[in-house]
Amino acid sequence: MMGLSFHLCFLVLCGSLIIPTKCLAQTCLPEDHVALFIFGDSLFDAGNNNYINTTTDFQANVWPYGETFFKYPTGRPSDGRLIPDFIAEYAKLPLTPPYLHPAGYHRYTDGANFASSGAGALVETHPGFVIDLNTQLKYFKNVETMLKRKVGETQAKKLLSRAVYLINIGGNDYLAPFTTNSSVLRSYSPQEYVDMVIGNLTTVIKEIHKKGGRKFGFLSVAPLGFFPYTKALIAPGNSFKEGKMACCGTGPYRGIPSCGGKRSVKEYELCGNASEYLFFDSIHPSEKTNEQLAKLLWNGNLDVTWPYNLKALIEHK
Repeated sequence: MMGLSFHLCFLVLCGSLIIPTKCLAQTCLPEDHVALFIFGDSLFDAGNNNYINTTTDFQANVWPYGETFFKYPTGRPSDGRLIPDFIAEYAKLPLTPPYLHPAGYHRYTDGANFASSGAGALVETHPGFVIDLNTQLKYFKNVETMLKRKVGETQAKKLLSRAVYLINIGGNDYLAPFTTNSSVLRSYSPQEYVDMVIGNLTTVIKEIHKKGGRKFGFLSVAPLGFFPYTKALIAPGNSFKEGKMACCGTGPYRGIPSCGGKRSVKEYELCGNASEYLFFDSIHPSEKTNEQLAKLLWNGNLDVTWPYNLKALIEHK
């Protein structure tokens, strides 16, 4: 995939026995219905950061974001759709809007997207500017309450047990010590730091499990040194192949995060065809890359997904 290798890992846990119960026609869900709940960072953020008090560093609500598919910026940090958008399509679900969308979208029987650009498993990662993973968990618990009110407790439990929970988190936790002045993040040994990140993620997974979650999909942390952003910071003198340069940005590899002129650097360059690029901006994949990754997530073999792909989790009763 154009020089970038991801290892994608999935976990499925045995579900509880579902005993058929009667329900009102207006609250019954189709027997094959599976919801998609999305947690994570900018790789999955459908626009939640549009609706929080944050800096433009963690937003993608300006042109040319969204230019390829939506034709306007939706808050997704790409030229078009993200991985969860493609997964929803493959699962025959509507695109999942951001949880914080103010339009009053409450069709949570299809799932919800809680992801936030810049977020980490640690509260200390970009505090005050993002929706950290613990807060995303609180939002999920709010959705659980709303589902019980809408479809009843029995149907809500069934929905949550059959849902797929797609999670991508950790990259910002590991980048933050090198890109911020936080002394807190630098006060731990590397092993202590990794243990904290994994520990926080584990706690959230256990909480979702308590609420009925049994089918989880995880993306492993990408090779952070391949991002145009990190290459621009570390080795600004080199030149590489087109696949290692961003479509939108400025500076070496277009790795300075200025796409859309929304950051401290207002000038930026934009390529003519984003689909020819691995990265759309300094750190985020293009829609074409997201589509390729989504296909691997959906029906990849054991070389790229383990022990199940998302199609198997969706179809698992």
